[in-house]
Amino acid sequence: MANPSAPCRFVTKNRTKHIMKKILVLALCLCLSPAALAEVVATVTHLSGLLSTRHADGSSKVLAVGSEVQPGDTLATARDTYARIRFLDASEVVLRPGSQVKVESFYYEKAKPDKDGFALNLIKGGMRAVTGLIGKRNKEAVRYTTPTATIGIRGTHFGALFCQGDCADVQTVSGKIPDDGLYVDVAQGSIALQNVAGTLVVNTGEFGYVRNPTTAPVAVPPESGVQVTMPTAISQNKANDVAGMARGSSAGECVAQ
Repeated sequence: MANPSAPCRFVTKNRTKHIMKKILVLALCLCLSPAALAEVVATVTHLSGLLSTRHADGSSKVLAVGSEVQPGDTLATARDTYARIRFLDASEVVLRPGSQVKVESFYYEKAKPDKDGFALNLIKGGMRAVTGLIGKRNKEAVRYTTPTATIGIRGTHFGALFCQGDCADVQTVSGKIPDDGLYVDVAQGSIALQNVAGTLVVNTGEFGYVRNPTTAPVAVPPESGVQVTMPTAISQNKANDVAGMARGSSAGECVAQ
């Protein structure tokens, strides 16, 4: 006579294996850091010198050409370092030496323009930025913030430089060392500078300046403006590591906890 308990043992054994697999998958997920699980939103395409990032979880990494950028990352360029970052919507940001920017948020999906979002915070130094697909189809979804004003875009290529006693190596168009504050120049399109004191629209070929967060943005004549410039090797379209240290996204990265 067949043992009626045998099927029960078989079912129990399979169920146990299934549960163990789930536990193993959960354990592996818990072992991965938040940075490892985060979405990739941009890539380093050009680099000259040392570029590092601090992830949202507090871990740090030295980046190379091909390295990936995630939401919440704070990127920092060392002295004499220029870096060019390309986002998934083809937006591009080029950082000057001694600069810091934080990717506050980024969301782009071709079929869901209503969910678009790109927020970048210029903490220190200077950059040039070129609008990507998000800015072309949903201008209100793109926002750049700085210590003195926010920058809204209208299909744009612009430069921004924030001076706080660290711009001795920078000159205005007329050759003077700039005062502290935020300087912008627009190469294409227009931007809206805004803070609690007012709003200023800066168009192609124009310059703007914001002394501090409580002083209204003002237009400045070209000779008093600052044009943020980048080396040709960084501005050219061919991706490269100017220092000749091109590496893969994993081989050239050093992680520091």
